Amino acid sequence: MLERSHRATIAGELEQAVGELERAGVTAEARREATLLWAAVTGASPGEVWLRRDRTAPPEVERFRDAVARRSSGVPFAYAVGRISFRRLELRLDPRALIPRPETEGLVELVLASMRQALRDSLTVAGNPKGLPDGRGKRETLGVVADVGTGCGCIALSLAVEGNFDRVIAVERQAEAAALARENVALVRPPVPVEVRVGDLLAPLTGERCRAVVANPPYLTDEEYAAIDPSVRLFEPREALVSGPDGLDATRALLAGAQGVLEPGGLLALEIDERRADAVRTLALASGWTHVTVHEDLFGRPRYALARASPVPTFRP
Repeated sequence: MLERSHRATIAGELEQAVGELERAGVTAEARREATLLWAAVTGASPGEVWLRRDRTAPPEVERFRDAVARRSSGVPFAYAVGRISFRRLELRLDPRALIPRPETEGLVELVLASMRQALRDSLTVAGNPKGLPDGRGKRETLGVVADVGTGCGCIALSLAVEGNFDRVIAVERQAEAAALARENVALVRPPVPVEVRVGDLLAPLTGERCRAVVANPPYLTDEEYAAIDPSVRLFEPREALVSGPDGLDATRALLAGAQGVLEPGGLLALEIDERRADAVRTLALASGWTHVTVHEDLFGRPRYALARASPVPTFRP
């Protein structure tokens, strides 16, 4: 083990971390992971870490050592550093909420594109083809959107920052995860109101009329959950992953009830398990949804289901 005096530089700290990670066997790329841990804790880029390696270690070194210790014990990277990058955001993260996956960023992109296209189409019909401000100088907005099962708030906050919504409602069943989402609302300070409500699925939306409901619901069976990587099973919240005997309990409930909280023609957008894409499409059509489409993720897997209730929405000026 290096003496503390020899660990005074960033390079010395990184070497110590590499040794700890290698002995723990939690990663096959200990040097790369040590660099990424330092970057995440200090806010530097990996390239900056390399360029500054001969400098004296800054005060953040204690946080880095703690992160290395957590990672060496098997804690997933995002929990070890206490933060996650999601689209344009840097969010706090801990085991109160599921670690956001890159695929979920694609769900946000689909929702934004779908809502903007619907707005352009309605404005074209109204004689305003470019979506310019109306005669009163007001640009048309996308109304209210709800994120059901918000976790750390990544979907809700991305929609608030990137979309042109009036407000965002973030629903979360677990009070602990809802508290984390509120911390991230305070951290991000989005340009439109984001309200975090505690409750199961659609119940907290009673009385609302949304233009869109978005969700990344749990979609694994008990058997599938038992077989997933231990780094997920041992650290991430089970209730955010498992949803009944066929993995579709939450999805089924959303398909059955979302039309009750949507405006006519409103959008329901779900992240789904690639193995159940056909089942979700069948459930959606049986529940009265129209224009049901399944979209692939970046890896070519059927990952997102978008459905609209009829009629197609009219965006009022």
